[in-house]
Amino acid sequence: MSGKIGARAALEQLTGWAQGKGDRDVIEKTYKFTDFKTAWAFMTGTAIKADGMDHHPEWFNVYNKVEVTLTTHDVDGVSSKDVELAGYMDALADKLG
Repeated sequence: MSGKIGARAALEQLTGWAQGKGDRDVIEKTYKFTDFKTAWAFMTGTAIKADGMDHHPEWFNVYNKVEVTLTTHDVDGVSSKDVELAGYMDALADKLG
């Protein structure tokens, strides 16, 4: 299990992510792709990685946009698992264009 590091510490290690609004300790990012097929490829690649980590994002998809919220429910806040998955998602998004 990963220990809680908090959103602020996570954001120091990431680009383009933001602290969630409200009192939940979460990080959020919206990805925009050229089309639905590319957004779906991003979600599929992320799902495979997340399932391997046993760490699953909260997300919402409409056409070419994927809104992501990351937090680790076991520690009630942001952990190093969130930073790892966020980094993977950023790299995949860059690869997909």
